[in-house]
Amino acid sequence: MRYALMIEAQQGLSYEDQLAIARRAERVGFEAFFRSDHFASFPGAADRPTTDAWTVLAGLARETERIGLGTLVSPVTFRHPGTFAKQVTTVDHMSGGRIEVGVGAGWNAADHLPLGLAFPPIGDRASLLEDQLAVLHGLWTEPDGWSHEGAQVRVESARFRPKAVQVEGRPLGADGTARPRIIVGGGGSARSMRLAARWADEFNVTSAGPDEIAGKLRDVVAACRAAGRDPGTMTRSAMVSTLVGETAADVEARQEALFDELGVADGRAAWFEQRRHRWILGTPDEARAMVARLAAAGVERLFLQDFIPRDLDHIDLLGRELVAAG
Repeated sequence: MRYALMIEAQQGLSYEDQLAIARRAERVGFEAFFRSDHFASFPGAADRPTTDAWTVLAGLARETERIGLGTLVSPVTFRHPGTFAKQVTTVDHMSGGRIEVGVGAGWNAADHLPLGLAFPPIGDRASLLEDQLAVLHGLWTEPDGWSHEGAQVRVESARFRPKAVQVEGRPLGADGTARPRIIVGGGGSARSMRLAARWADEFNVTSAGPDEIAGKLRDVVAACRAAGRDPGTMTRSAMVSTLVGETAADVEARQEALFDELGVADGRAAWFEQRRHRWILGTPDEARAMVARLAAAGVERLFLQDFIPRDLDHIDLLGRELVAAG
């Protein structure tokens, strides 16, 4: 199993918080550090500070050395395809070619309306996402003069400089130009699977237990085959909420810290019972048992979603008990 650490930075995390988390994740062996791309403050208190994802990643690109960096995911609604391609490429060069990018249609009106950002219906957002995927591929890998007429985005005679960092192991365009890996996912709608089969290097399932994940991954394999694509060229991953302790008492203490962080006051036992089937939760042995179930479901890379990321000892434990075990 491959592991990335995933945080919800809109939980009031400062840049300094995120730098400490990313450096700790790098130190304990995570292959990548991903953060959300939200402007609203949640879960928990709605008035906490939030930071811009790509500005933060630019800083982390200069202050880390080896760890991959990315978002899961950046909404197309406030990341226009053309400027987004330029933004990601700039940060990619700042990192020496360590950037991956997750993209999505956006789902949270609270990220948009308080900042004057449009939040159109899902059909329009999905069409814009399809344009974005085509534009990212085109600007990164097509020759000078490339044009595109999409549902909402038009590109004329592109001349995109610089291209992404040309490092070994990256996906290649038809002319051999390398680009950052692209991740698509979410709830696993038929349209998202079709888009992933055509454009993405990785399909990521969120908020699901092993049985549901297995079904969605079978569906994306079928979507690849329907598109004439070898399913083996698509990495299959899942973002799974994670809370681990050395002992049962440690688990209980971290659960209480999580409840305080998220503002859960009543019904705490029931809150976890509703989620237990889809969390990596418990002692190291219990966590590894859940990882084994996820691997059997077809997951190749796990994004460990950490809702208590200021607890750096928790990241150390995940590194020691899960990442090091492979």
